Amino acid sequence: MSESVSVRSGRQSLHQEVANSLRSMILNHELMPGDKIDEQALCKQFDVSRTPLREALKVLSQEGHIELMTHRGARVAVTSADDVRHYFPIIGALEALAGELACHNVTDSDIAWLQFLHDEMVACAENGDLAGYAERNRAIHLGLFELADNPPLQTLYQQLSIRTRSVRHTARKTPDELSLAINDHEEIIQALRDRDGARIGTILRNHLNKKAEMVLKYLSSL
Repeated sequence: MSESVSVRSGRQSLHQEVANSLRSMILNHELMPGDKIDEQALCKQFDVSRTPLREALKVLSQEGHIELMTHRGARVAVTSADDVRHYFPIIGALEALAGELACHNVTDSDIAWLQFLHDEMVACAENGDLAGYAERNRAIHLGLFELADNPPLQTLYQQLSIRTRSVRHTARKTPDELSLAINDHEEIIQALRDRDGARIGTILRNHLNKKAEMVLKYLSSL
């Protein structure tokens, strides 16, 4: 597996830096679902012109974190409860299939890389770094699709998950929910070690079901 799912490194363009900062603000709940993007204030905060800011907003729109509204600017993406109920079971089925296929292709070095990402994810959780936790969490799930080596499956997943990606990674977790999510990831990696496709499929479906319940509870609290 390539390291394309790793945390970004190296010199970045200005709009990428702005996108990273905005993404962290969303994932750390400094900007909440439905909040209007104040371009003037953000340009001042980041000391940039509107051009890199708007390029950053396009990037975050493609990721599902921002909604661009015609002639009305942009806002933090809003996901409805119906979206969660409709999309999460499908996404769970796609992730389960990716996990099953990954078991046929995964190497020991791939597993070591996923374990490294998992360990970093746990460290972020312990340090209260929600953005870092979400980034590594997403990298692990994307890594399964890379290992599945099925481009149509990956494309379908990306098309569907954009509707729920923001709330999936920004919904607040209780300590117990966070612990359960981390345990699920440990079981996923163990199933990969065992090359147990049936087991990993079950784990991933249940993982997404628990995530849906947690997200629905979060949405009802807003």
